[in-house]
Amino acid sequence: MAPLGRRTAVEFVGTGALVAIVVGSGIQATELSKDVGVQLLANSLATVFGLGVLIVLLGPVSGAHFNPVVTLAAWWTGRRDGDGPTLREAAAYLPAQVAGAIGGAVLANAMFARPLVQWSAHDRSAPHLWLGEVVATAGLVLLILGLARTGRAHFAPVAVASYIGAAYWFTSSTSFANPAVTIGRAFTDSFAGIAPASVLPFLAAQLAGLAVGLVLVAVLFGRPTPAAEDVVVPHSEHRAAAAGR
Repeated sequence: MAPLGRRTAVEFVGTGALVAIVVGSGIQATELSKDVGVQLLANSLATVFGLGVLIVLLGPVSGAHFNPVVTLAAWWTGRRDGDGPTLREAAAYLPAQVAGAIGGAVLANAMFARPLVQWSAHDRSAPHLWLGEVVATAGLVLLILGLARTGRAHFAPVAVASYIGAAYWFTSSTSFANPAVTIGRAFTDSFAGIAPASVLPFLAAQLAGLAVGLVLVAVLFGRPTPAAEDVVVPHSEHRAAAAGR
């Protein structure tokens, strides 16, 4: 397994790249089309392809969490038998993911000649949107841990990217499903932005989704396999062999 410093750097860079993809493609889409449906389609396709590439490239180093919810889920499910990230590792990942997300939004703003920090005015405060975030996040947790527990984590790049792409369209919130990304997207007043006042309710909904997802995993898949912490992809030869990914 790579040193913690390297894994933390990967989580920073990976989360930053993910947000740059989400925000940058959103800005580009609004500049090329005035049709909101076309804008969302372009934004979701770019996110699907970009996320899949990031998981394939960086997953073998850190597990490609890029998401505090995923890190917390992996820590919680592996804490008893030591198979998941330790509390120290999780504590290193979380701020790196948030910092990376903010950096990714700033980078996207810069690439499109916008102010580096431009607080979003896109209000997303409504109960149906919060419910959408609960559903999106619970589904993501169920998918990732379910793949690990059934020895199919090697499908994660395609499965996770496909799920996020689908959730863009079937959830009312367009599936943020990621506290770090949510915070980062407050730093851009663009198609992908979220008003700072809307952030805390979204974070609460995502944590609720995490809890729902963990319950669903326990009910549907039972106890974890020895490699269930390899989220999103195995990052150790020994664990990869055990997980089949």
